[in-house]
Amino acid sequence: MMDWFVRAFLKASLTWLGLGVTLGLAMAAMPAWIIYRPAHLHLNLLGFVAMMIFGVAYHVVPRFTGHPLFSTRLAGMHWWVSNSGLLLLVTGFAVTPHAHSQGAWILAIGGLLSAAGAYAFILNIWRTIDGPGVPAARAVAARPSLPMAEAREMSASPRALVQRIAVLTLLGVATVGAQQQQQQQTPTPTAAMVHASPVNRALPVETLTVAYAPNVPPPITRKTSARLVVRLETRELRKRLADGVEYTFWTFGGSVPGPMIRIREGDEVEFHLDNHPSSQMPHNIDLHAVTGPGGGAASSFTAPGHTSQFSFTALNAGLYVYHCATAPVGMHIANGMYGLVLVEPKDGLTPVDHEYYVLQSEFYTAGGHGDAGLQPFSMLKALDEKPDYVVFNGSVGALVGDNALHAKVGETMRLFVGNGGPNLVSSFHVIGEIFDRIFTEGGTIANQNNGQTTLIPAGGSAIVEMKFDVPGTYVLVDHSIFRAFNKGALGMIKVDGPENLAVYSGKQGDFVYLPEGSTILEVPAPVNTAAAPNTAPNAGTSAARKPGRGTTTRNGVHMVATAATAAAREPSRTELMTRGRIVFTNNCVACHQAAGQGVPGAFPPLARSDFLLAKADRAIGTVMHGLSGQITVNGKTYNNVMPAMRITDADIAAVLTYVRNSFGNATADFVKVADVKRVRASGKFRPQAQGDAH
Repeated sequence: MMDWFVRAFLKASLTWLGLGVTLGLAMAAMPAWIIYRPAHLHLNLLGFVAMMIFGVAYHVVPRFTGHPLFSTRLAGMHWWVSNSGLLLLVTGFAVTPHAHSQGAWILAIGGLLSAAGAYAFILNIWRTIDGPGVPAARAVAARPSLPMAEAREMSASPRALVQRIAVLTLLGVATVGAQQQQQQQTPTPTAAMVHASPVNRALPVETLTVAYAPNVPPPITRKTSARLVVRLETRELRKRLADGVEYTFWTFGGSVPGPMIRIREGDEVEFHLDNHPSSQMPHNIDLHAVTGPGGGAASSFTAPGHTSQFSFTALNAGLYVYHCATAPVGMHIANGMYGLVLVEPKDGLTPVDHEYYVLQSEFYTAGGHGDAGLQPFSMLKALDEKPDYVVFNGSVGALVGDNALHAKVGETMRLFVGNGGPNLVSSFHVIGEIFDRIFTEGGTIANQNNGQTTLIPAGGSAIVEMKFDVPGTYVLVDHSIFRAFNKGALGMIKVDGPENLAVYSGKQGDFVYLPEGSTILEVPAPVNTAAAPNTAPNAGTSAARKPGRGTTTRNGVHMVATAATAAAREPSRTELMTRGRIVFTNNCVACHQAAGQGVPGAFPPLARSDFLLAKADRAIGTVMHGLSGQITVNGKTYNNVMPAMRITDADIAAVLTYVRNSFGNATADFVKVADVKRVRASGKFRPQAQGDAH
């Protein structure tokens, strides 16, 4: 009974072990015909351990059964077949990272030999354990063989045992060494990456360097494809949208727009998307450069605190938009989740002196343009496609002043221009320049020369090139012009160098392109002084806003609350000055200039203005109702029209306090909200047919 139990136990155990190793070796080797997978190293390391167990069993089994494990001939054949297979596997692992095709063949052959050796081992164990009771074993036993004592001596010889253990140990060390070498060259897969499509390990590996707008990654100089590793993090951050206005942006890489990615046609990209643990929303990425469902969106859906990975090959050259595509898609895009990826043609792009990255987009806020404080996203305005801000590179003023782009006379510039949307089509134009070449739709063919304005759809792009012949400030705009001067889609290129009077006389007036703000302006009409007072709508009330679908033309409920708050507490002088500077910058600079100097013969100065400082109530009425006809300021006559500014009473008080205490004006007083309300209620200081009678 004991003999039967020992035989059954040995047969079951060794058969199970042998089948497992056979399948493991086959699985590890055969996929190498298609693609090399580092995880297979673990299977073969398991196979190596199992072969060591076989080696030990080769010496131990005879002591249990009283029979040698194999005949001398079968033992030798099994030994060489199995270990030749293992040796080929080790060689294949060492070769594959450097020569994929050859390594795959070596792995396949080694796996088959190892599997064959393991299979022979199983058959012979069955024969040995069954003994003379099995016909096949009887046939073997009937043939002349070594005496039992000699067989045992051969199996248990210390010299033979040491030799076999030494060979197996060397093979194990080589296998582990190959495994460590490969792990150093290839990132270890995580649970979230198990199903990621593998890329060609034979290509050189580079960690991609991105650039943040308006900067562009340097041109690609290599002439062959590469395997690129890209890691991008999504974060939700509170940042500046305009002076005095903040917004919670959802970002790629912590900026709006996200960083620009530059790769080469034919490159293989391993893309990692990290969603910062502080995020409130899951995010993903849809790269228009990706050929595949969702542009990577389905493979990159990432919860806060998690990382996703996928791979793609850049099949088509061009300039492409990328954006978040997590539902609600429009909301993710409207909050700032977009950027550009440039896939350079294999032959590269024509060299230029400067390259810049510009991306237009729009923002929909609960308050109106310029309303101070943290502004939340308005879904209703987004659905109506009525943005409060249309901007370049994520905020008002991102490309003006110290942030302007720069070049010199005679230099060439290439602009990579995108439109994140989510709704509007851009009419992109550079005032004072003509595009030498336009690559419409972000394609690789310059299909227009000498262009003035190019359309860029939401989710689209264009590449424009130009050469500067004369110095000056060139202004980037969306030529749907109110978006530029009233909502923020305005940037500047400052060009230095010698004048070229043959091209341009040098008489320039950049002031006409300064921002005008979003305030609704009404040209004042002459009125009969006998008319009922204060018939003009009060900009501080909701009645003047004509609300639609829960929103208003400008401020709506938000500003009604602001007016109520202002009535309850007069702002301090500091608060008025701070708010007044913002109102002035957003609404008055275009005409009266940044230093309040005005434009001779056109717009009167505010700096040291006797007209402005003489009567505070008249100044209030001028801002509130507008002014038409002839006036005298600092001894000079002006005959023009100043539109009424439909802003709140608090903003009127703020801007007048700021102006009357800036630009060399030194009044000790400040305008109160109560003063503005008193003037509005009185109906005085309304425009007259022949100028201001007051």
